[in-house]
Amino acid sequence: MKSILHPTIKLKPSLNEEDYNEILRLKECCLEKEEVTLKLELDHKRNQSPNKSVKTSINEFLFYEGHTLIGYMGICQFGSEALEVNGMVHPDYRRRGVFKQLFSLVQDEWNKRESKQMLLLSDHKSRSGIEFIKSTGAHYENAEYEMHLRGEAKEAPTNKLHFRKALNQDAKEIARQNEIYFHMNSEEESMQGMDVFLAEWNQSVIGKVHIELQNGIGGIYGLGVLPEYRGQGFGREILMKAVKELRERQAQQVLLQVAVKNKNALNLYQSCGFKETSTMDYFKLSKK
Repeated sequence: MKSILHPTIKLKPSLNEEDYNEILRLKECCLEKEEVTLKLELDHKRNQSPNKSVKTSINEFLFYEGHTLIGYMGICQFGSEALEVNGMVHPDYRRRGVFKQLFSLVQDEWNKRESKQMLLLSDHKSRSGIEFIKSTGAHYENAEYEMHLRGEAKEAPTNKLHFRKALNQDAKEIARQNEIYFHMNSEEESMQGMDVFLAEWNQSVIGKVHIELQNGIGGIYGLGVLPEYRGQGFGREILMKAVKELRERQAQQVLLQVAVKNKNALNLYQSCGFKETSTMDYFKLSKK
């Protein structure tokens, strides 16, 4: 355990390339010590277009010992939803109050914002992470599985849907579907950082999915089928088309995330060859 002799803290609205690389190096140090998942949303943040909220709000909290980054905490906000907060501390500098100081600054920032709720995230296997979150008074809200495709997807022999890449003029439709599936109401967030595909049947849009490829890892997000079209196998076909698209882009791994309580989606993904690899716990704090 190392002493902290020359501490400094940087507060920033967004990350530049140097910050991004420093955080990745810190993440690697943490993962060498502890086999956990860190949902930092770095690629999402790097792909975000600058907007007013990013320019005026502090979202990045970096703790240095000299010139070395030893602690990081970040805020991610999707639309007008609750703030999502995750972070990490270098294994050699834990139990030194680093996380506590960073979280105090995050709370100060939260108090300046209109958002009434904050979600604190931790891998289910991280004892220290869960202990810290509980010490803040946050209460367990839900959990999310990260699932990886094992082998090739178990494809159903169907080709009912037309699958097309979304255009700028589709942003309102994507935002409308996000509101239905995920209670997100921000049009700005609907098309940033990922490719969005719309599924059409009989010339009507019936669902969508977002895909992303970073460093050979393909991600599938935001998959949904409109309520009136469910129960007809469309969700499975959208998933298969998303996997095919990522494989054509040379994705070596394919992953997705699903709420533990969403049993229908979980059963679908499992039946298509996806297996749970980690569990992210969400704890909620609310303003009085």
